[in-house]
Amino acid sequence: MTTTASLSTRALVTGKKTLQPRPRRARGRATRITMGVLGWASSLILFFPVAYMVMKSFQTETVAASATPQFIFTPTLEHYVETFDQGIWPYALNSVIVTGVSTLIVIALALPAAWALSVGAIQKPQDSLFFFISTKMMPIAAGIIPIYVVATNLELLNTTQILIIMHLGMNLPLGIWMLRSFMQEIPLEIMEAAQVDGASGWRIGWSVVLPLMRPGIASTALLCAVFSWNEYFFAANLTNSNSTLPLFLQKFLSFGELYTAQVAAVATIVSIPVVIAGWIAQKSLVRGLLFGAVK
Repeated sequence: MTTTASLSTRALVTGKKTLQPRPRRARGRATRITMGVLGWASSLILFFPVAYMVMKSFQTETVAASATPQFIFTPTLEHYVETFDQGIWPYALNSVIVTGVSTLIVIALALPAAWALSVGAIQKPQDSLFFFISTKMMPIAAGIIPIYVVATNLELLNTTQILIIMHLGMNLPLGIWMLRSFMQEIPLEIMEAAQVDGASGWRIGWSVVLPLMRPGIASTALLCAVFSWNEYFFAANLTNSNSTLPLFLQKFLSFGELYTAQVAAVATIVSIPVVIAGWIAQKSLVRGLLFGAVK
């Protein structure tokens, strides 16, 4: 009380106002508002190219190819009609088959590999992990010639089988690394308690570990599916007519004619399944990517 009175008296004598501490709630509210504004601004900046692509797909070729962007125009669906008339369905079916089969095989092979690398069944697991990730270090262009020769001898050129094999080799190291990192975050006490209760190793993996790994499996499967869906290099070099959607998009890339709006329409159609899958699995994806980040 004496200290407070002396401070008030000193403020009256000197004629200066005493500084009051800013309420903590006000600071927290200002921080939340600032973070919200920054989040929305960043989202709009990242979403602008996608929105611009969709807008271009509804323009005529003359309007879409103009040097000055035009945001006011009469929309048209002619490019979407032209896309389906050009025979997109076989390419779309091949993309679904290659993406679905390769992703399922990757998860089926990566789960036991991650389990073995996590529980210590393999000596020096870091060496095995480095071997897996080292396959991603070699440039793809350096290995395409021997792959082409092998695919020719096995009569796999221009087939979905060769794409499934290549996508499997492309995504398997990623799947093993991600699933192992998720599996290491599962407390050992849970598995030890199940072992004390008499559960076998298969029972522990199926009934204890696998349910806890669902967010990690979902995020890994989604990333592998996105990489497989968007893969272009193998499709362009190992297939021709029996290929996937990225190669279908190449049909409209020409330097002699205007295909800006047509390419935008095809790119929009190709992007829709990935956007829908990401929207459906967004909760599992976020949980999986942040799995074990906060203990």
